[in-house]
Amino acid sequence: MFRTVLVANRGEIARRVFRGCRALGLSTVAVYSEADRDAPHVKDADRAVLLGPAPPRESYLSVERILAAARESGADAVHPGYGFLSENWRFAEACAQGGLTFIGPSAEAIRAMGDKPEARRRMAAAGVPIVPGSSEPVADAVAAGRVAGEIGYPVILKAAAGGGGIGMAKVTSAGELAGAFATATRRAQSAFGSGQVYVERYLEAPRHVEVQVFGDTKGSVVHLHERECSIQRRHQKLVEESPAPNLETKTKRGLTDAAVAGARAIGYVNAGTLEFLVDPQGGFYFLEMNTRLQVEHPVTEEVTGLDLVAAQLRVAAGEPLPFSQDEVEQRGAAIEVRVYAEDPAKNFLPSPGTITRLALPGGGEGIRVESGVVEGSVVSVHYDPLLFKLIALGADRTGAIERLARALDACVVEGVKTTLPLLRTIAAHPDFRRGRVHTQMVEQGAFHG
Repeated sequence: MFRTVLVANRGEIARRVFRGCRALGLSTVAVYSEADRDAPHVKDADRAVLLGPAPPRESYLSVERILAAARESGADAVHPGYGFLSENWRFAEACAQGGLTFIGPSAEAIRAMGDKPEARRRMAAAGVPIVPGSSEPVADAVAAGRVAGEIGYPVILKAAAGGGGIGMAKVTSAGELAGAFATATRRAQSAFGSGQVYVERYLEAPRHVEVQVFGDTKGSVVHLHERECSIQRRHQKLVEESPAPNLETKTKRGLTDAAVAGARAIGYVNAGTLEFLVDPQGGFYFLEMNTRLQVEHPVTEEVTGLDLVAAQLRVAAGEPLPFSQDEVEQRGAAIEVRVYAEDPAKNFLPSPGTITRLALPGGGEGIRVESGVVEGSVVSVHYDPLLFKLIALGADRTGAIERLARALDACVVEGVKTTLPLLRTIAAHPDFRRGRVHTQMVEQGAFHG
């Protein structure tokens, strides 16, 4: 086992990984930008190293500065968290070349699944259903039009080099294609450094269900069941839960079998997630693979009783998975909500500023809080505005929802706008309570008023 872990991240995920490291007796190193000098994650680590100015490219996205921080601090392993460099295969490769253990999959697995057309090809070869679309990036709007004509409108243009909904453009007719193509390629270039896009059939009102997988260096690959992630804004998740409600056993078995087959096909090691779209008939299609720990991993931890961060650390150290497939059971139901510094009334515009008052429910009685802020924290314009996550566990889904609703009512955040009012509305909404969810509910105004 390595001795000292540098977490190349910030906020609540850095704090979560530090907790996991301490539980195994490992030393920890935080990195921070000038904007995060007083951030809670800096105080949580045994040692902290300044990376540079606030802009991410000069701090959290600088491979050179992070590697220098590892050398300076004597770290022998790096955990990337999520976001920033977590799915950058060049970063994983640079860590390995620098003699550091990268706590995640191989650079090759990250590269293959980060290239979305390549990921589609590999999954199709493994027998995983994929959404009809182009097998390669399309060269121009004319080529995109040919693919759209073959598979039928509506279609969606997606960045070949990235995910997370960034750069997507829905196209309902041939007349919209040229403008949408220009928009999608521009956004893709800005976000991922590559303007390449590919075409997929657009599925109307699908569910978004993902499967947590875990592999080790001994050849074992298991799934840790599914999570429902359908309630989103701008293709970014707001609410996640496990088990997925109203999911037929046959569909669930198909999803978990496909996820394990997909992970095996690329020799996957460590924690990862295969994401799927599920249509109203129960058909499912591979969407993408996140080659990292997910924001929503706590709901899986709560229903399985497993510590995913500890498992990440052990597997990265060459140990076998600390659990077998037969030992991974779902017990009860868990729901997570993400509280962002955003204004839902203004199309989720970020709300930077200083948190002047913060009151969160205490842990215990089925409530877990993962926070990256404290009272007095400054919400910067430079970073993702996620403030904290609430996770509620119940003996069943109804019990989890009731606990979640009470926890949301107990939250007080002043100084910035947040998604709390929307989340309270969602928790009380009859469609959510019945488990009737799909990916377009927020944009269609299901939770307004």
